[in-house]
Amino acid sequence: MVCDCAPMLRLVTTSLCRHCQRVRHLPPLRAFSNPGGTAENQVTVEALYDLSVDIQKIRQLKGWVLRQSPAYVSETASLLRDMGAEGPMIARVLELYPEAVLCSPEQQQAQRELWRSICPRERELVGIIEKFPASFFTSSHHANQRANIDFFQSLHLNKRIVTKLMASAPQSFSCPVGQNEEMVCTLQQAYLELGGDAANMKIWLQKLLSQNPFVLLKPPEVLRDNLLFLRDRGFTTSELLRLLSKLRGFVVELNPDSMRHTLAYSQETLGCSEAELRDMVLNCPALLYYPEVILAERFEGLLRAGVTMAQITQTPTVLELTTQIVSYRIQRLRSYGYDVRTGSLQALNGTKKDFEMSSGKLQLRRERPLFNPVAPLKGDD
Repeated sequence: MVCDCAPMLRLVTTSLCRHCQRVRHLPPLRAFSNPGGTAENQVTVEALYDLSVDIQKIRQLKGWVLRQSPAYVSETASLLRDMGAEGPMIARVLELYPEAVLCSPEQQQAQRELWRSICPRERELVGIIEKFPASFFTSSHHANQRANIDFFQSLHLNKRIVTKLMASAPQSFSCPVGQNEEMVCTLQQAYLELGGDAANMKIWLQKLLSQNPFVLLKPPEVLRDNLLFLRDRGFTTSELLRLLSKLRGFVVELNPDSMRHTLAYSQETLGCSEAELRDMVLNCPALLYYPEVILAERFEGLLRAGVTMAQITQTPTVLELTTQIVSYRIQRLRSYGYDVRTGSLQALNGTKKDFEMSSGKLQLRRERPLFNPVAPLKGDD
């Protein structure tokens, strides 16, 4: 018996068509629920989806944001767009810091005005927001931020320095202004007591803060304790100022115990005197803050390459380079006919650009020897 399948096919086709219609009308992303049962704010999800934001990325890293209400996605996007940001950049900002959509339009506008007081060019401000969105959209300490901006402007610091501080170390602007006043006063006092020139103090402070903005988050006692320890190790006042200027803000990342162990290890390994060790530290402050395990690896790498301890003592800055960089540079110099075992380790030093320039000169010298004007010319016999 032959079965007529036409009615069945029509039924299946109709069912599929209805199913497809339902799928087409589903929202782009369905609402998710966390284990506790709180559903996502579908308005927020759809608004982010319309801005081409990676919803899955937010779910994985900061899913709680999607469950908050109210949220101001379109208002946040409008603010950024009004400042000159384009679609892809807006999406990146919201993926990196989705909490931005929880700031009310009033808070966002207040932050915009606050930042414009130190960064009036909105194109530049948009670039800062792209790199440090949390710094811009954190509005819970607005009064402290305003007070700290006023304080740093009273020091007549460059606006770019203040902007960099607030962008890269926002915690230092969220704290009460008294903390920053105390730390800056301690830094200025140390600079002057060590013989620094008052006329250059502003420039010195700007360099220090730009090198390590997090110096402001440390208690002033850390700076005092470290300077006292170094003075007890025999460093003179002028040498301490030199060290403070070289270390810049990183002097507060140290502590007497770690410096004591590191210096003892370096002195024992190099077999040098206290005076020689101080000279090395002045030339290479890294000897104060590199832990023993890193120094041991670097000493071992240099010795394996045939370098002597005497050479390291003469050029301690080579210890600032990783073992991999040293190995690469030694091989590169060797290919140009330079042997670090018999030459100076100074050829290894410098940034990548510095090394490329110096090694390039060696290559040219090898390919084109210098003309000796007093050497006899070879003539035809």
